[in-house]
Amino acid sequence: MLHEIVDFIVNTVSSLGYTGIFIMMFLESSFFPFPSEVVMVPAGYLAFKGEMNIFLAIFSGIAGSLSGAIFNYLLALKFGRAFLSRYGKYVLVKEETLNKMEDFFAKHGHISTFSGRLIPAVRQYISLPAGLAKMNLWKFSLYTSLGAGIWVLILTLLGYFIGSNQTLIDEYLRVIIITILVLLAILILFYIRIKMKKGIIKKGKQK
Repeated sequence: MLHEIVDFIVNTVSSLGYTGIFIMMFLESSFFPFPSEVVMVPAGYLAFKGEMNIFLAIFSGIAGSLSGAIFNYLLALKFGRAFLSRYGKYVLVKEETLNKMEDFFAKHGHISTFSGRLIPAVRQYISLPAGLAKMNLWKFSLYTSLGAGIWVLILTLLGYFIGSNQTLIDEYLRVIIITILVLLAILILFYIRIKMKKGIIKKGKQK
């Protein structure tokens, strides 16, 4: 049964092609709970079989992720917090989720649009507080592309090297997620430390 499901997913990604990858990653990056693993891992496997170009698959995935993130960013920028609080629940964005994302963005700053792209259940919504805060669009796009690029690259290469072995894919995904979270914790601590040092230096100059 599991093998049949894997075959169905792979065949679906193959039939939809690069446009399908773009659309599905757009959805994954916006409000819809669409798992990117279901898209990019099969794309990597198809690249291994020679049925897809791995570079075009990666590009399509990153482009879709960035487009979905910009959609959320512009939505928050144009309509504001009150609109999201009132209507967000209809597209699976609860008030509690908004509060958590705003806290995450306020705590870690603009770099959270990079680090948040690598954290499950955060990457879909981190664009909202960035839009509410009117973050510079070019900086937002750069950070988002870098974060999304790392995630897309990992999933695509995972599918390329492991193939259709679902057990191995699940095992490696868990290891990858844990590793990413540890590295992000180190990165964020390092970033906070630099900010604190800059703050101390500025206070010293003011005296």
